[in-house]
Amino acid sequence: MSVSTIPAPKLGERLCENGFEHPKILPAIDDAHGGVIVDLNEPMDPQHFATLLRSSLLHWNLKGKHGVWIKLPINLVNLVETAVKEGFWYHHAEPSYLMLVYWIPQTGCTIPINASHRVAVAAIVLNQNKEVLVVQEKRGRFHGIGYWKLPTGVVDAGEEVFAAAIREVKEETGVDTEFVEILAFREVQNSFFGKSDLSFLCMLRPLSVEIKKQELEIEAAQWMPFEEFAVQPLTQKHEPFKYVVELCLANVEEKFYTGFSPRPVSSYFEDQLNYLYMNSNELDKSS
Repeated sequence: MSVSTIPAPKLGERLCENGFEHPKILPAIDDAHGGVIVDLNEPMDPQHFATLLRSSLLHWNLKGKHGVWIKLPINLVNLVETAVKEGFWYHHAEPSYLMLVYWIPQTGCTIPINASHRVAVAAIVLNQNKEVLVVQEKRGRFHGIGYWKLPTGVVDAGEEVFAAAIREVKEETGVDTEFVEILAFREVQNSFFGKSDLSFLCMLRPLSVEIKKQELEIEAAQWMPFEEFAVQPLTQKHEPFKYVVELCLANVEEKFYTGFSPRPVSSYFEDQLNYLYMNSNELDKSS
């Protein structure tokens, strides 16, 4: 009596005429943390996607993978429900795609949460006449109350803080500037749809004087004597604004307070330069 030498199939394999064949799985690349990333682009029937997804999860489980990331472009929105029914959940969304995740092991999930903070800048632009560049906005909490405020805005994805400050001033007022330093930063919890705000107070030096205000968002813009800016009622009532005045005076007039300037640094792990914000004046003195 002959005994078959064909081994028993493993989970996720199926028997064919000449032995076992591996099921078709979704294309994926390994991430740096023991998981996989699936970046889909081609249209796919939801039922076929469900079959591939189940086979893929079995395969990745056997391989000892942990987290699974599926990036679905907006044209594949028909596959979202299928993925959710298989146990995936939303991680984050961008204008062109939705990212879903799944945790395979029967252990605590270590997939990091979506970005928790929105980063913003406020720009102090002070000229030689001790005038500060200020604006009034057409919308938002400061609209209609007569308050002259600093140019502010949100840092774009992939944008450095110093570049965002220069850009926002240019967009809102038309004034060219040179970044000097970060004077302070402030964190506000649960500020924007459950996310926190991290705002950097930046000092910039004007390179031009002519104002060309942005029509979409800015009601008015002007160079205002710093003393007038400092005594506005809201500046006195709102403690963060009071500190803006005090920090500016300490930095410009009393000259005992210095902030953090960007210094380009290289990295062992990547080719491009990034920036380290530090009190470089004190560091240069000590070296």
